[in-house]
Amino acid sequence: MEQYLFSSAFVMGASATTLLIIIFSFLFHSNSKQKVASIVGHPHSRSPPGSRGWPFIGETLDYLSKLRNGNIREFVVERAKKYGSSNVFTTSIIGHPMTIMCGVEGNKLLFHNENKLVKVWFPYTIEKIFEKTHVFVLTDFELMALFKYIGTIDNVMQLELKTQWKPNKPAIVRDLSGRYTIGVACRLFLGSRDSSMIEKLEKPEKDIAAGIISIPIDFPGTTFNRALKAVKKITTLLVEVIRQRKVDLAIGNACTTQDILSEMVNAIDENDELLKEVDIATHLIGLIHGGYDPIRCGLTFIVKYLAEFPQVYDLVFREQMEVKKSKEENEALNWEDLKKMKYSWNVVQEVFRLTPPILGTFREVIKDFTFGGYTITKGDKIHWTTYYTHWDSTYFPSPEKFDPSRFDGKGPLPFSYVPFGGGPHMCPGSDYVKMVTLVFMHNIVMKYKWELLVPNEKVVVDPHPRPTRGLPIRLLPHQI
Repeated sequence: MEQYLFSSAFVMGASATTLLIIIFSFLFHSNSKQKVASIVGHPHSRSPPGSRGWPFIGETLDYLSKLRNGNIREFVVERAKKYGSSNVFTTSIIGHPMTIMCGVEGNKLLFHNENKLVKVWFPYTIEKIFEKTHVFVLTDFELMALFKYIGTIDNVMQLELKTQWKPNKPAIVRDLSGRYTIGVACRLFLGSRDSSMIEKLEKPEKDIAAGIISIPIDFPGTTFNRALKAVKKITTLLVEVIRQRKVDLAIGNACTTQDILSEMVNAIDENDELLKEVDIATHLIGLIHGGYDPIRCGLTFIVKYLAEFPQVYDLVFREQMEVKKSKEENEALNWEDLKKMKYSWNVVQEVFRLTPPILGTFREVIKDFTFGGYTITKGDKIHWTTYYTHWDSTYFPSPEKFDPSRFDGKGPLPFSYVPFGGGPHMCPGSDYVKMVTLVFMHNIVMKYKWELLVPNEKVVVDPHPRPTRGLPIRLLPHQI
């Protein structure tokens, strides 16, 4: 889940934020009269080369520009080549000096040395928005017997298909897949079957997603300010739900193991006391966010690629038809069914390679170490990105080609494919993602084919990759 708490990338947001950045830049520039000196390494320095850019904003504007246009790998590649630095360089983004480590070697070092050389680090915006979420969330998915919820997820998707996915009419995939992922979160985390809960959560969730790693200016109209307001709104809503659950538990209308909410209500903190209602709400916000925005991003691009590659769709359809034939009529999916969906999961992995829903995460150095001939010192902040290796022809020949067969057999070289991170903080929600995604694919493929209404739709990143018009499609029911 740590991977999902970091899932948002560096996003500008409202024009008010942009204006404030320009004002800060002008003021600093007027005082200094020149750009801050480069910190490029020299023969007597063991620090990685790079540049801090402008005061306060560093190189954030260039990062945001490339991110917005889906070229975040370009930001890294340009600097790695410029400094000839063995896949390591320094920069300054979102108000923090940052060391960028990239490539398989960088991934391997970071993932193998969690809590030895590096530890999880949260930028200010994440700490402020999620507060204590990371303390609790990491164990939730590990403790849950997730497999027993596959039938519930299947029921949610079937209901969404029946009520929201209308044939022969334009359907906006990003919106519909978002409804599905929030619907699953409502059922599994809150035990709620109330469809209005989806509407209550979706708009604030979008504001939270945009503000997670925005410019940390808490001023009306800024992305960060809207995110903080959204957290307050959802917290108020969830506290009411928590209080009602306590009543239901007391009178026997709910049980202590029926969902995450009941488990949290009975959870004990480090002082052997029940968690406070506001803390439970904070934990739930982290879970709901992790189960919403990154996953709907992945589902949207699965639909996109299946439309663009009909031969891939046909193979997925055949596999899913075999699964359906093995089931009784109206029998829900289970884990054994999902294990049969090997080709479909290869397709998902290739989608996640080309368009990773998670762009990267952060670490803080807790002990000096060397990498690429340079010294990374205690206290340094590190950022790594999935895009660097995912699009590297060294690890993925013809990286622009959509090819699910890359994941046959042993699959890619270790540490080259990292959509869920790695090491001790590899996302424990990966099984959850697999279940929600494969259940989605099974149901939509069994009911529909589809065509893109906007071919070659532009893709931007804010905070996750998204088609600018939400991927409108026309659903075509099977004639079987």
